[in-house]
Amino acid sequence: MDAGVDGLEEAGGRGRKPTYDRGFVENVVSVTLSKPPKGSTHWSTRTLADKLGVSHMTVHRVWRDNRLQPHRSESFKFSTDPLLAEKVSDIVGLYMDPPEKAVVLSVDEKSQIQALDRTQPLLPMRPGQPERRTHDYKRHGTTTLFAALDVASGEVTGDCYRQHRHEEFLDFLKLLAKTYPKAQLHLVLDNYRTHKHPDVVDWLNKHRRFHLHFTPTSASWMNQVEIWFSLLNRRAIQRGVFRSVAALKEAIMRFLDAWNENRRPFIWVKSAEQILARANRQRFTVTGH
Repeated sequence: MDAGVDGLEEAGGRGRKPTYDRGFVENVVSVTLSKPPKGSTHWSTRTLADKLGVSHMTVHRVWRDNRLQPHRSESFKFSTDPLLAEKVSDIVGLYMDPPEKAVVLSVDEKSQIQALDRTQPLLPMRPGQPERRTHDYKRHGTTTLFAALDVASGEVTGDCYRQHRHEEFLDFLKLLAKTYPKAQLHLVLDNYRTHKHPDVVDWLNKHRRFHLHFTPTSASWMNQVEIWFSLLNRRAIQRGVFRSVAALKEAIMRFLDAWNENRRPFIWVKSAEQILARANRQRFTVTGH
């Protein structure tokens, strides 16, 4: 009361004393980052607790406070393309500042889409219980979807084929030529060999309004149609039941048509400089192999 508002600060020495000092915490962190026990790929709270002679909840609290998650693992891949900077700048430029009076299409194929039928009927969702399906399934064949995403509008042009050879890719290019009969077309593609087949090159030489732009190796994530493929898989294929390839194709085209009715583009926000700044971290990466 005498100190007023300033007196609301907690006085030194108040509160419960910590059970473990800073040295113990640093030791837990150090051991967590060290080699795991024999036969394991990483520490668990219980294996580390047994080694240090404390409870697994103590280890858990230290991990939580220091943002350590040995149970998690993520993957990465640095592109080693010698033309990385040029390709990144080219594709980002198409996304963020496209050429005037031209159409930018993100093109790729989703191959080997399986028509899977469950061995028993699905059990529908109930309150407090998710939809359930058997873990085993019957295969009824596969199909390959070729798709082109209009970067400006979000509209998708696509068709299904039995295979994904250069012949099918040529057929799809002809479909794009009919869909966009007069526009200059800039296609963003990955480095799959069918995209560079001699027959494809010959056809492109006769159709000069097609311009191909290739993503860097190991950087197919720069192709925006991959985002659309992910949506297709999660919303229409992954949980579907297909008793034939024809049924699978119908489901794919239904999703494509529904998407186009309410289409929206994906907005690219990363500049080429930001992407290259992260990619250049590879020069500091040292492998343990």
